[in-house]
Amino acid sequence: MHQPHAHHAHAHDWVHVLRARALRATAQRVAVLDFLHHHPHSDAEAIFQGIRPALPTVSVQAVHLIVQDLSGNGLVRRISLPDSASARYETRIDDNHHHVQCIACGRIEDIDCAVGEKPCLNPSDTHGMRILEASIVFRGICRDCDTGASERSQTP
Repeated sequence: MHQPHAHHAHAHDWVHVLRARALRATAQRVAVLDFLHHHPHSDAEAIFQGIRPALPTVSVQAVHLIVQDLSGNGLVRRISLPDSASARYETRIDDNHHHVQCIACGRIEDIDCAVGEKPCLNPSDTHGMRILEASIVFRGICRDCDTGASERSQTP
């Protein structure tokens, strides 16, 4: 297991965060939070593959339940993106930010919100609804995929 950088939360911080929400700090919850902190925008399958070496008894179903529980308790953010077959999760929950996604390789990166708070867009008509958030996903082609596509098109 690689050493987290000094500015990243350590496992003991996750224990404190969980207990502050009156949640049991199980090894599985701590492992999921730590994995997501270092691998944002992961789906449940990637989380499962990432924590299984340290927790060989964990199941995919357990990971699904844990991320649902953590997102329901406001500890992780669930992200639904157009080109992702499954929901993604992240621990960056303390701000309003958006995402950019490469339509070729699927890479996802964070983009800071220009306004900073929710909602960052105001609809022309709310149809009587109180707007909680506006979800913005920028879709494009990352430099690696763009370079690869142009190189492939230039070969005879």
